[in-house]
Amino acid sequence: MSNSLLTKNALARSLKDLMAHTPLNKISVKHLVDDCGVNRQTFYYHFQDIFELLGWIYKTEAVESIAEYRSYSTWTDGFYRIFCYIERNKAFCFNTLDSLGRAHLDAYLYEVTNDLIMGVLQELAAGMEVSMEDKRFIAGFYTLAFTGLVIQWMRDGMKEQPKHMIEKLSVLIEGNFLRALHQYERKLS
Repeated sequence: MSNSLLTKNALARSLKDLMAHTPLNKISVKHLVDDCGVNRQTFYYHFQDIFELLGWIYKTEAVESIAEYRSYSTWTDGFYRIFCYIERNKAFCFNTLDSLGRAHLDAYLYEVTNDLIMGVLQELAAGMEVSMEDKRFIAGFYTLAFTGLVIQWMRDGMKEQPKHMIEKLSVLIEGNFLRALHQYERKLS
């Protein structure tokens, strides 16, 4: 692992540790570098501000971990991993949800969900004549529905188990991706 990546990971760990007991908007770069044991210049060499670090954490810890779940047979596993990431990082995610960094949580959820759904749609649409624009529209619809579900789950205190949420989601969505693709395929004919 490169020194740069080690430093970024150390800064990420410090931010997550601080966010466990301090609201994000109360954490300064000084607090962060003092906790991490590096100087301000080192922080600014890697990140423009704390929000950029926040986005980097979501991207590296979560987005890349579900890349292998972009197929019809594994999409529920990908969604399950999203729920589990949020559960494992509850304080961090809650703190982000209730801060100016909310956009980074929203972007993370949108990116991972949309990527997952587009992978499924691409697989299911093989041999079909469905425009990329229509696939993006379908993916966007389901992405917004899922991200809204996750945000509401968080706001409700994450009481429902991820496994149960995925089971309900699977029943709701089962067959709908393919049905939507067929509807859009007919539209082209």
